[in-house]
Amino acid sequence: MKILGIETSCDETGVAVYDPHGGIVAEGLYSQLDLHARFGGVVPELASRDHIAKLTPMIRGVLADGGMELSDLDGIAYTAGPGLVGALMVGGSLATGLAMGLGKPVIPVHHMEAHLLAAMLEDEPPSFPFVALLVSGGHSLLVETRGLGDYAILGETLDDAAGEAFDKVARLLSLPYPGGPPLAALAEHGDPEAFRFPRPMLRKGLNFSFSGLKTAVRLALERAAGNGGRLSEQLRADVAASFQAAAVDTLVEKCLRACDETGLDRLVIAGGVGANIKLRQQLKARGGKQGITVHYPRQSLCTDNGAMIALTGWHRRHEAAESPAIVARPRWPLDELRPPPVSAAGLN
Repeated sequence: MKILGIETSCDETGVAVYDPHGGIVAEGLYSQLDLHARFGGVVPELASRDHIAKLTPMIRGVLADGGMELSDLDGIAYTAGPGLVGALMVGGSLATGLAMGLGKPVIPVHHMEAHLLAAMLEDEPPSFPFVALLVSGGHSLLVETRGLGDYAILGETLDDAAGEAFDKVARLLSLPYPGGPPLAALAEHGDPEAFRFPRPMLRKGLNFSFSGLKTAVRLALERAAGNGGRLSEQLRADVAASFQAAAVDTLVEKCLRACDETGLDRLVIAGGVGANIKLRQQLKARGGKQGITVHYPRQSLCTDNGAMIALTGWHRRHEAAESPAIVARPRWPLDELRPPPVSAAGLN
């Protein structure tokens, strides 16, 4: 069974074909980074228009790379939310129309569930149950994952998500958008102990708060600049390293606490911030001491991508839409999902 996955939730256009017997058959990913960089963030209308322009040629290219025709597909999955409503409508409209024309089932997919399952595409996938940290530009969640569709939210962000905090601090440091990678690169040249930034709610519960950390960075930069003074490159690097250390410390501490409170010894990291090297290093070191096995999807699957949508579509194939109605939910709590009516083989 081959499932075409279409991802258009924000500023990446992702297309992939997944086969449970062969994994990812073919995939393509296009980033709108250059399109939005000059605005310092995603412009929803531009994102939607670019998805329209890129999606059909990408589907043709992925099918050609996989040596397939449209008729070889057994179903089409698309991101139905959460995300930018216009961008979601682009993917949903094309997926639904294509499925109707081919007489194939169409499967709406929850974007965050797809991130959560992305590690299942690796050679040594995690087995249920596990704790998942979903960290991206718009989401910071700790989830007890008992099985497909059986999720309990342990903690979530009360303000800025981790990815948002990285982007906003990067902007304060005059770094390009998106801020995570350039901030991490600048931090390599800095002293993570040069500034003692706060670790908000570090000793309290499993929720996150990064707005106070962001404000502390802004105030430190304002003091350093004085009356319009120029910030040295070393000071900028020190601020970046100190901010990253505070954010990573917070994420790691919450992850380990979640594992301790649930009694689970498997941890899955998903989403764009999951690619951060310092986060991975600390989780490996501290998690190892507690007997916790940490699983990550490969770097290319940390960002939004079509492969995770195709995989999740396969596991949700028994929930294919019975009507041509397009599902587009900008807000869609993960814990509203339920297990599929038929057990999805191969997950455990």
